[in-house]
Amino acid sequence: MEGFETRAIHAGQEPDPLTGAVVPPIYQVSTYAQDGVGGLRGGYEYSRSANPTRTALQECLAELEAPGLGGTGLAFASGLAAEDTLLRTVCRPGDHAVIPDDAYGGTYRLFAKVAEPWGLDYTPASLGDPDAVASAIIPGRTKVVWVETPTNPLLNIADIAALADVAHAAGAILVVDNTFASPYLQQPLLLGADVVAHSTTKYLGGHSDVVGGALVTVDADLSERLAYHQNAMGAVAGPFDSWLVLRGIKTLGVRMDRHCSNARAVAEHLAGHAAVSEVLWPGLPEHPGHDVAQKQMRDFGGMVSFRVAAGELAAVDLCGRTRVFTLGESLGGVESLIEHPARMTHASAAGSPLEVPADLVRLSVGIETVDDLLEDLDRALTA
Repeated sequence: MEGFETRAIHAGQEPDPLTGAVVPPIYQVSTYAQDGVGGLRGGYEYSRSANPTRTALQECLAELEAPGLGGTGLAFASGLAAEDTLLRTVCRPGDHAVIPDDAYGGTYRLFAKVAEPWGLDYTPASLGDPDAVASAIIPGRTKVVWVETPTNPLLNIADIAALADVAHAAGAILVVDNTFASPYLQQPLLLGADVVAHSTTKYLGGHSDVVGGALVTVDADLSERLAYHQNAMGAVAGPFDSWLVLRGIKTLGVRMDRHCSNARAVAEHLAGHAAVSEVLWPGLPEHPGHDVAQKQMRDFGGMVSFRVAAGELAAVDLCGRTRVFTLGESLGGVESLIEHPARMTHASAAGSPLEVPADLVRLSVGIETVDDLLEDLDRALTA
């Protein structure tokens, strides 16, 4: 089997047979000429249903998440569009799902404000405890166990293989949001998950210039149903967006190595800082999920969260004082970002069981010179 970096550069991306171009073209087209009624050239008729640039991305995603398993990748207009399509494919009104008790705010909003009024019940559970997940399952009703690992923004770790056993014993599927880790660091389908979800906006795109989402599965029946709903619901990735994600994927491996090494330096530096009461990064030996993360991940990721000892207002002020870290939402780009989750990305969870600590700061550690990042944080923490 070819190595990850080789697949990232070549999977689904053979040189163009007409011109020899080594990069897949952007097929900025809606409609395709047919060779007679029903005579499709290469299976293309309308770009909501299929587009060659999106096909290249989908084939590449499948090879990265499920190498050699013949998986199916599906690209969407956003991560949440991918999540919504999945839920409406596998769930019906009256069904139930288990979600992380520290889920991404957008995922929580989708379950609480969109799916629940539609008729899908959900229960938050601590995904670091398989027994707690098993207790949250409602026999006969639970169709999905939804996992983030690491979680956003508390960076908790779930044992994917253990939760796959729990979900499957109850007749549910295990869905893993692999956005924080990326397929370079973690491949949940190889650990027993049924579906992997991504916001391709983040590490896969990697340059803060595209919004997209993806689903990958090796279940042939499920992939057929998901592909039907992708077309029927229509929230597909456009050709230029697909091309941008493909371009980002080519350098995913080298970027993730740098993200991880910079994050390690930042986490270790913050752990010894008097203004910081707690550092959340699974690469630290004292992190409660460290051993599981070490078992199922290549490295520990580029996301670091920490709690400011002086409280909420100090955390908010800190976010406005950095110079190299840009105050902004999202994550996974080459540039470093800083945010206050309680007032920004996770504001939708305020007052719910998923509310995040008010003194929490989340960092998306970029690939800049690491000394500049450490100096920037020191200056902001001591101002």
